[in-house]
Amino acid sequence: MYLEQQLELIQLLNGSVELKDNQINILDEEKLRGSIEALVRAAVLDEKENRRYLARYLIRRIAAAAGVYPNSIHDLYLARGRGEIPNNFTTPAINLRGLTFYAAKIIFQIAIEADAGAYIFEIARSETGYTDQRPSEYAANVLGAAIAAGYKGPVFIQGDHYQISASRYKENPDPEIQSVKELTLEALNAGFYNIDVDASTLVDLSKASVVEQQVLNSELTAMFSKYIRDLEPEGITVSIGGEIGEVGEENSTEEELLAFLDNYKTDLEKIAPGVVGLSKISVLTGTSHGGVVLPDGSIKEVAVDFDLLKHLGKVSRESYGLGGAVQHGASTLPESAFNKFAEYETLEVHLATNFQNILYNELPEELVGEIYAYLDKNHTHERKSGQTDEQFYYKTRKRALGVFKKQIWDIADDQLAKIIAAWDVQFRNLFECLGVADTRKYVDQYIQEVVIEPKLEDYLLGGVKKEDTTDLAD
Repeated sequence: MYLEQQLELIQLLNGSVELKDNQINILDEEKLRGSIEALVRAAVLDEKENRRYLARYLIRRIAAAAGVYPNSIHDLYLARGRGEIPNNFTTPAINLRGLTFYAAKIIFQIAIEADAGAYIFEIARSETGYTDQRPSEYAANVLGAAIAAGYKGPVFIQGDHYQISASRYKENPDPEIQSVKELTLEALNAGFYNIDVDASTLVDLSKASVVEQQVLNSELTAMFSKYIRDLEPEGITVSIGGEIGEVGEENSTEEELLAFLDNYKTDLEKIAPGVVGLSKISVLTGTSHGGVVLPDGSIKEVAVDFDLLKHLGKVSRESYGLGGAVQHGASTLPESAFNKFAEYETLEVHLATNFQNILYNELPEELVGEIYAYLDKNHTHERKSGQTDEQFYYKTRKRALGVFKKQIWDIADDQLAKIIAAWDVQFRNLFECLGVADTRKYVDQYIQEVVIEPKLEDYLLGGVKKEDTTDLAD
């Protein structure tokens, strides 16, 4: 039955690919570039769940046949930690919440033009829920986009903020840990070979010493590190990130960094002697996830302590061998700030909200009106006292992306073209500001080609149950 359905799906590719004796053969690569969008659409929107998952499985296999393969950025980051490559570029980790295929295609096209290699596609635990993009769907969008753009080589797909809910953990820790484990396994099966573990929500600021405050954070990060290492496929060392900067409004300190990394090293050695640890550390130096919205709907300007960011990255490299420090929640910063990340040796910066803002700015007014009416009906409980309409819609409209996914995909071609054009400008500016042009040579030097054959049964399992992620960060 599954073979028959796969053969039906292959027909969407207009004769560019054949499935024969369980082998994928690309017959016309140029034609495939133009037709892969139809298979991606099936992977996202087909009415039959099995066909959606089979389409995702086929895209993974077709991508491998086309020379596109998910991989880990771990070895590149550790080489940077050893000083073997310069610290003069910052890897953009890009969260795509809507029309992912089209946004990713632009990014690959720009990367090819700029000979860029150091960039990541990611989606957070929270985003997986409200955008209705399971890991296999997100990966299918990204890998399909790589095919459409004519890209060849490694693709870095990341599970961002695989975060522990502090409230659910406090109520009953075991189910919450199990939920993150299940999502992690699902992501690994889909080709997410970069995972950011975030137990910083469990930092206990009531404890007297910084070391005691970081105990749960380091213990659980070590536990998830072992879990990932036990599951990672042969030939892949998953890039694992830790985080110290989620709790509180104060910037991270060197004392917190040292406490967490020392605790983590001890905890990991205790449960998994000799196992490879983290490749990077996320810190808080002055930004807020999604930006702070003022009553008129504009975004409050936020100052980033770049000196602190540079110092914490230097300590993490020189004392612990990590690739460096990571900055979250930066996409709504003024454009002038982005040039500074590379200047101040930031390893990686996470970007999401402004891409969503561009999407909403260019969507048809009628559709935006429907979305806002939906928010008024279904998310008024999230409206805070004194909040203006602009503030409410700005903070909650991300929650409509999954519900309205088909309507967004079905917008007219001229409307889609406006979104693509605006994204093109944004992504080009980011690549230039972050200095990632000409980084493909470092990727080719340190990232070995490893093609992991996906298992059909992993895709047919579908995704884990949907969960409430409103209390988690993006």
